[in-house]
Amino acid sequence: MADTKEKVNELKLQGNKALEVGDFEEAIQKYTDAIALDPANHVLYSNRSAALTKASRYLEALGDADKTLEIKPDWFKGYSRKGAALRYLNRYQEAVEVYEEGLKVVPDNQQLKDDLKEAKSHLSGPAGSQPIGNPFSGPDVMAKLEANPKTREYLKQPDYKMMIELLRQNPNSLQNFQDPRIITTLGVLMGFDLEAKMGDMETSDNAEKEPKSNANPQSPQQMETDAPPSNKSQSSEQSNANSAKALAEKEAGNAAYKSKKFEEALTHYDTAIELDPDNISFRTNKAAVYFEQKEYDKCIAVCEEAVEVGRENRVDYTLIAKALARIGKAYLKKDDDSNALRYFQKALAEHRTPDVAKSIQEIEKRIKEKERLAFIDPEKSLEAKALGNQFFQKGDYPTAKKHYDEAIKRNPEDAKIYSNRAACYTKLMEFNLALKDAETCIRLDPAFVKGYLRKGGILQAMKEHSKAATAYQKALEVDPKCEEASRGYREALMAEGGDPEAVRKRAMADPEVQQILADPAMQLILQQMQKEPEAVREHLKNPEVAKKIEKLLESGIIAIR
Repeated sequence: MADTKEKVNELKLQGNKALEVGDFEEAIQKYTDAIALDPANHVLYSNRSAALTKASRYLEALGDADKTLEIKPDWFKGYSRKGAALRYLNRYQEAVEVYEEGLKVVPDNQQLKDDLKEAKSHLSGPAGSQPIGNPFSGPDVMAKLEANPKTREYLKQPDYKMMIELLRQNPNSLQNFQDPRIITTLGVLMGFDLEAKMGDMETSDNAEKEPKSNANPQSPQQMETDAPPSNKSQSSEQSNANSAKALAEKEAGNAAYKSKKFEEALTHYDTAIELDPDNISFRTNKAAVYFEQKEYDKCIAVCEEAVEVGRENRVDYTLIAKALARIGKAYLKKDDDSNALRYFQKALAEHRTPDVAKSIQEIEKRIKEKERLAFIDPEKSLEAKALGNQFFQKGDYPTAKKHYDEAIKRNPEDAKIYSNRAACYTKLMEFNLALKDAETCIRLDPAFVKGYLRKGGILQAMKEHSKAATAYQKALEVDPKCEEASRGYREALMAEGGDPEAVRKRAMADPEVQQILADPAMQLILQQMQKEPEAVREHLKNPEVAKKIEKLLESGIIAIR
């Protein structure tokens, strides 16, 4: 029995998912399979009615709605489903009667009130009746006729197709046609069997004479009308009693949950759902248990069911958001960032909470990083770099820059590409961007002398001669024999003032330089650097000392050989 119930729930959830993504025929099939296992389940007929309506199979949807009400006459959703099917069939007067009947059972249901108002808006004929429209003017006329076995055969007859086309153009010409096929056609287009209706009228006198025991079973609406008035109050009292029992089961489930007695909690929540299937919180609590048990697929399934129930009963949007957020968290545990993001975004659309917004930001950042890493391909990077070099040599710097961009995205850890792009930016007079690329190049590969040379040249172009001299000095640290670095250093000093001594004097007027030179510890370090030039490497490991030495180098006070 338990296995059957679980299978029914699984089929129902599969049907719900198919309905959500617009695969109506798949949804219908899943609900049909579930009904075969549990033919007394009113929710399954209700859901299949919704799917049939979406699939434009309105008469079948109407039949399932009737079956829903037959099983559970006090469930508002049955009236809602039936009214919807009737409205799509343009039978608005009947839809109004169904909604009014439903409101007798659940007087405060806002959905039925809204649906009733909408249906009544179509009753614009005399004395509030439904006006007769042109059944041949709809865009789906031919589709309806093709779908019906009888009219499908008629369509094979040329004179019939011509007659339909004339009626589509001029419905007033209907009176000119005495063709018996018209009765069948009107029935198909209007959504009911006119031939059967006429037959019923002809035999109505005989039917009245038949004993009541041989009559057809009453419809849910007739049963409700004929029942004693006290039945409704009894139904209401029973519903209230069930709700009270359900809340008690929920509290018992909460207590078991807090005590980590998860199986016991599930039993209580299941009982609560059976007693009051429209309360979304019972399902979200059940989902919380599955989450703790690391049963994430079950957690997701129950939350999706909770969302469906919540929307059907128009619960507060915060409750819907809570269920959607829990689905997102479950997908996070499954390492499924894509679905987690989708459900967190749905939750945020219902109700904005800081934790959900933060989760979205984190996931988006993680997804972007995954995409970046997936894009990395060193071989393609080299191809893009080679193209960039070709265009650079031709003097087409904008195109060269585009290829260097691609190369960097494909291999962001290759220092040489940043050096090449820095040269490209320099030609384009984008010195700040060029400097940034040169510094990135140096950070990635401190032993790559070209990075320092590139930086020195850029700083020279920016008239930052002291800083340029420092960059060339660092190039000489890497390669003391580098002629380009030596030449650049000399040119930077000359550009700064022509006279190194004059540069030193201007630097000494800088308060920060004065403070560094007055520091006893720095004096000892500078003395040691003069005696033991290699000692500078050890001192540069200290960030504070390195910062001060950097300032003295930029000012031209000291030089490292």
